Amino acid sequence: MEEPRVKKRVRIGDIRKQTSCCASSVEMEQEPLFYQESSCCPPKKAPETSASNFVPPIVQTVSTDWLIDDYLGQIRCRVSSYRNSYIVTPGLYAVGRPDNGSDVFASANYKLSFDILRSSLKGMNAWVIVLDTKGINVWCAAGKRTFGTDELIRRISDAHLDKVVSHKRIILPQLGAPGIAAHVVSKKTGFRVYYGPVHAKDIPAYIASGYNATKEMRTVRFTWLDRLVLTPMEMIPALKKFPVYALFVLLIFGLQPSGIFFREAAVNGWPFLLLGLLSVFSGAFLTPLSLPFVPSRAFAVKGWIVGFIFVLLAQGILRITDKSLLAFIYLFFPLLSSYIALQFTGSTAFTGMSGVKKELRYALPVYKAAAAISFLLLVISRLGQWGIL
Repeated sequence: MEEPRVKKRVRIGDIRKQTSCCASSVEMEQEPLFYQESSCCPPKKAPETSASNFVPPIVQTVSTDWLIDDYLGQIRCRVSSYRNSYIVTPGLYAVGRPDNGSDVFASANYKLSFDILRSSLKGMNAWVIVLDTKGINVWCAAGKRTFGTDELIRRISDAHLDKVVSHKRIILPQLGAPGIAAHVVSKKTGFRVYYGPVHAKDIPAYIASGYNATKEMRTVRFTWLDRLVLTPMEMIPALKKFPVYALFVLLIFGLQPSGIFFREAAVNGWPFLLLGLLSVFSGAFLTPLSLPFVPSRAFAVKGWIVGFIFVLLAQGILRITDKSLLAFIYLFFPLLSSYIALQFTGSTAFTGMSGVKKELRYALPVYKAAAAISFLLLVISRLGQWGIL
């Protein structure tokens, strides 16, 4: 006689491995909506169903509540490169107990994007179709076209979405619009693309209003708090590279014709270590926070202005008199701040993809030339101190 198949609701963060066969190790539900096959149980042939009642063979039902691992993961992905691998498997997911009339929402497979969406669907029955965006959030993935037309069409087809739901409506996040050609999606799948609100928290109100977004729901705001949350993503990578910069500075200022002296390295090098830290702070932290108030639309210019102000204030304390070193600090450190600030373009609503490309086209040659000239000024300064020049 054929063994029974395990029927178990699955929640993200709460998937358990089974060590013995099925019925003896898992609590059975009376009438579950979706099933997750246990590896030790033979699969059953799916029952014949009409197209409107079609249920995929395996669908994960996810909770709208976050577990402690979800909160810890959010922190980790905001402060480290862990975000590059913070992903969920692309495919179709269920929230609540959806049926063929439930709404379908699209998400990136960056887990934080997925988690924010599912938590916003609390109290609702819905489907979530997750695109393979290579672990990138919706906004950035739309710019890179990984949250794109072809990927959306492929996921709709793979999920047999036309059999899962009886309607032809799929709701995308508004910030994913740059990557999607809605008319192509409609032509190839029959599904009409609806663009939901900017913030997932507004989804219930959007649905309640008959899929109509208010002006408030459509407005992209990027407050100082939004920018503050993102600054660790720029500061921490820059600080990770700081030890290499510090080693170079100490080597340069400790180098003497007779050898390398640690005392000279510390005494002569500490002002430049301080200036390096100030450049990281001004470019990665203060520039993002003060975006609306610093002149110019270009991030490279904004970062340079803030960095120059910091160098000016620091020089009032350090009082460096060597002309070559003065030229070095006023050239190198504002541009270092500028370069770090330019990295923030990928996290902001203040500029678009064309603006980023234009900035890079003009700024990168300047950075390269400035780095070469700065190194030359350092060499001239050291040779002068040794009495060679």
